Amino acid sequence: MPENAIPSPGPLGIYLHVPFCEAICNYCNFNRELFRDHLKRRYLAALAREIESAGHGGRADSVFFGGGTPSVLDPADVRTLIARCASSFALDPAAEITLEANPETASRPRLEGYRAAGVTRLSLGVQSFRDAELRRLGRVHTAARAIEAFEAARAAGFDDVSVDLMTWLPEQTPEDWGETLDVLLQLDPGHVSFYLLELYPNAPLREDMARGGWTQAPDDVAAEMYEAALDRLEAAGYRQYEISNAARPGRRCRHNLKYWSDGAWVGFGCGAHSTRDGRRWRNVSETVSYVERVAGGASPVAHERVLSTGERATDALFLGLRLTDGVDVAAVERRYGIRVWERWGGELARCVEAGLLDDDRECLRLTRKGRLLASEVMQVFV
Repeated sequence: MPENAIPSPGPLGIYLHVPFCEAICNYCNFNRELFRDHLKRRYLAALAREIESAGHGGRADSVFFGGGTPSVLDPADVRTLIARCASSFALDPAAEITLEANPETASRPRLEGYRAAGVTRLSLGVQSFRDAELRRLGRVHTAARAIEAFEAARAAGFDDVSVDLMTWLPEQTPEDWGETLDVLLQLDPGHVSFYLLELYPNAPLREDMARGGWTQAPDDVAAEMYEAALDRLEAAGYRQYEISNAARPGRRCRHNLKYWSDGAWVGFGCGAHSTRDGRRWRNVSETVSYVERVAGGASPVAHERVLSTGERATDALFLGLRLTDGVDVAAVERRYGIRVWERWGGELARCVEAGLLDDDRECLRLTRKGRLLASEVMQVFV
């Protein structure tokens, strides 16, 4: 721990990165590559070794397999990695253990294997329940396969299932989005993530859109689709708890809440990020380089730095604004010895006047309008 560092609150989250995918989506900017079995075996050995190097890493109450497509792993692989986490950390017996899965890899026998291995929560990357939209995104599965995967998850014993969706897709209309929401609500998952498509500069989807003459709806229509999702989810009994996430009672994602609630997590695998006790670090991104470093006994960390108290405070405010509960101003001030309204009062007052922030000096909370323009408010703390 850095000298005079303020310890991170609460148990740790553990993130395990699995970079392999059976196909590369044309919009994705995550750290991923095509599946190769021989490299997977070497990678898993390195991942287990990196976890073991943590020694007695402290208490943890969540494990998150992210990617990539973690569901390319065999259940036995997942079981081994969970066991490594339990031997290197004081892992809560009731830990939330999430595995991201794509519908095309989510057969019932495989899902039953994950459940038996210790996975408690499944996150299905559906994106859309319309085949035309899935094809434009380069997804391998169909809408029917996504429904089958969800039903297989339930049959395999998963009562905690999240569905990931995307809106503002090329050629998508509010009516199209409504059809996807219809299917979602019929399936009735415990948790829903809904993201606006972000087109990265080098995304192949940009070229596909140019060739196909596809366009995205105007900004105001995208906002309409986002609002429609919130209205329908709320009417169905879901509660939005973060800008892009809604859940039924008791189904918020414990692991991801650490990112937005000034928590701490340690990441393992290529490109994994960690934040703990005022220190932040990330591993090398390239898969082979990661494997070779760990296999050779070298650290896979590519960059690390100690955060100042001021940086930790602004991170807590910046990320906490994503939560619908907002940020407890007094808690941040006690923790970091900073006076929020004295330092940023002028800018925050303008956000209140613009209707982007609630008029509550004890809690910084975005209004519903503010959640659509969150980046403008967050710029206050950048």
